Amino acid sequence: MKISCIDRSTGAAEIAADPLRNQLLAMLPDADWKRWSALLDHVNLVRGQVLCDSGCTPTHVYFPTSAVLSLLYNTRDGQSCEVAVIGCDGLTGLSLFMGGNSTSYQVVVQTAGSAFRISAHAVKQEIDQCTAVSSMMLHFAQALMAQVAHTAACHRFQSIDQLLCRRLIQGLDRSVSDTLPMTHELVASLLGVRREGVTSAALKLQADGLIAYRRGQISVIDRVRLAQRARPKLVAANARQVRRDESPAIAV
Repeated sequence: MKISCIDRSTGAAEIAADPLRNQLLAMLPDADWKRWSALLDHVNLVRGQVLCDSGCTPTHVYFPTSAVLSLLYNTRDGQSCEVAVIGCDGLTGLSLFMGGNSTSYQVVVQTAGSAFRISAHAVKQEIDQCTAVSSMMLHFAQALMAQVAHTAACHRFQSIDQLLCRRLIQGLDRSVSDTLPMTHELVASLLGVRREGVTSAALKLQADGLIAYRRGQISVIDRVRLAQRARPKLVAANARQVRRDESPAIAV
């Protein structure tokens, strides 16, 4: 399964209003989907909105359709870095399925948009009673763990230029637009690097015709070349171990 839920030929409003634009909800068999469709609520998410704080128990599970979410690991001294990105390929609240209650990360809306949510209580009941729901959760748990592992490896072996390219691709593949609402300061915070390094990398990408930057907005001009620059050697080494169609959360 690939991140193909965003079709830019389709209007943003149409994408937002269709819960089956979320790949995981689209996996549910018809009989289970009929039951779930009555349990889901459509919500509009605002940029910067915190859906669940670290150490807290989720009250709802969110399935984004056009919104893009960040999973942030926060330190005691107030620093943070992004460990994963979730869009139309995923969900929040995996801790409810994994046997725990509280989450170890903060879930924050990075790109405003739509999602569908279901109460944590309803999800727990569904997990206990429905094999298809358990399979859906396991599928995404595997993909999310792969993304977190891939992120850790990239932060160890990649340059800031490559990290920036990778993060832009991750956002682009989950967005209804080629323009991402991101400042250099925000990107630096997500990547856990200095702002000056992000600014330098962004200027290089803009000079090479890969992106265009206006205050608070990064437009991707050439996705193919951006992905090529983002792709590290470590991906080729692991390509036989992790199939892309089983790990939609890995962008590059």
